[in-house]
Amino acid sequence: MTETTSARRQRLALLALCLAFFIVQLDATVVNVALDAVQHDLGGGLGGQQWVVASYTIALAAGMLTAGSLGDRFGARRICVLGTVVFGAASAVCSLAPDLPVLIAARTLQGVGAAALLPCSLALIVRQFPEPRARAHALGVWGGIAAIGLATGPVAGGVLVALADWRAIFWVNVPFAALAIVLTCRYVEESPPRCERSLDPYGLVLGTLALAAFTGGLIEAGQLGWGQSAPLIAGGIAAGTGFVVVERRRRDPMLPVEIFSSRPFSAASTAGLIFNFGLYGTLLCLSLYLQGPLGQTAFATGMLTLPLTVAIGVGATASGRLTARFGPRAPMLAGFSLAGLGAAILELADSVPLVVTGGIVLCCCSFAMPAMTSVAMSTPPEEHTALASGVLNTARQSGGALGTAVLGTLLTASGTGMSLQVPMQVVMTGYAAAVGCTLLATRGRNPVAV
Repeated sequence: MTETTSARRQRLALLALCLAFFIVQLDATVVNVALDAVQHDLGGGLGGQQWVVASYTIALAAGMLTAGSLGDRFGARRICVLGTVVFGAASAVCSLAPDLPVLIAARTLQGVGAAALLPCSLALIVRQFPEPRARAHALGVWGGIAAIGLATGPVAGGVLVALADWRAIFWVNVPFAALAIVLTCRYVEESPPRCERSLDPYGLVLGTLALAAFTGGLIEAGQLGWGQSAPLIAGGIAAGTGFVVVERRRRDPMLPVEIFSSRPFSAASTAGLIFNFGLYGTLLCLSLYLQGPLGQTAFATGMLTLPLTVAIGVGATASGRLTARFGPRAPMLAGFSLAGLGAAILELADSVPLVVTGGIVLCCCSFAMPAMTSVAMSTPPEEHTALASGVLNTARQSGGALGTAVLGTLLTASGTGMSLQVPMQVVMTGYAAAVGCTLLATRGRNPVAV
């Protein structure tokens, strides 16, 4: 194979893996501006709206550790393609959903498919680009396109709801998924099976129950009150405790505790959880706030989030280049600091211009994403890249699920309607903690070779 052909194959492989991640991220937020239309068509209150968002992120977070282990055991490309097939099929079911329970169930199935493809796509990028600088650049492109998908969701949702209806936001996934499958099968090199890991059904069940019950309790607290939701939250804590006990005792757990012995990996994973907590939760709050107290239509809300999309895409793409040249610390510190400043602006926002301005500044958190990923993925041995990717992305998507639940509930916590004040105070605190995680993750590291 000539150098030109090899480079072309690498580019197409990167395109395939970025496209798969793009639709995963798109569907995390595309429903945000369509929630009012879904409620009008299928019924349900604010809790139902939160479940449409959270069911996807809960399934995505809960399934990634198992998917990472399956990728190590059977080949990351095989699991990535299977996940994309499930995701595309579930998207079609979402678009045909006759009622809210079916839509939530189909969104859960989407999350299962996304959980299979996401960590394996990251592991495959690590394999396709073994040289550190090229890998950092590829991760920047991967993160930038995925970040654009995350922020494009509200824009695309607003346009599609205005031109067609909310069901169109799921139909668009089908051709993208089909294209990603074709390109992945043709251009992405399979990773050889390296680890004969046994499956861990106990860990999977307990981990899923913990995240679902705890997140569900937080969602229901906003509708039923903390007293009635306390048993669900307690059940989530109990399941989480059981998960830790089981994982410590199993010979071959789905979450080996020794993976957290690396300070950079642990700190970067924690920063990833905070990253998605603030970003996912804030995007949901802004969509509800713009269409609620500020009286914007779904289309107008989508257009108002367009500058946020630009900020996320520019930040993530620039971060990849900056990380490749200077190392991860500066982009991570810049991203999390700007995010905290954006949350401070949003805390005081009571008009459309202030909401958009604060949202743009907060979305500059995208400077941190590729750099954060580069730190985490430079630590584990090659045979555990899919598992490490699963842990990192589980942390991030768990943060997204919790952010949707917590900030969505706090949005109406004042009892006087929607207010951004309390949710943004929580976000500011979280991003301050992420700055501390960054200092821990990058202390003593080579500033260039990540």
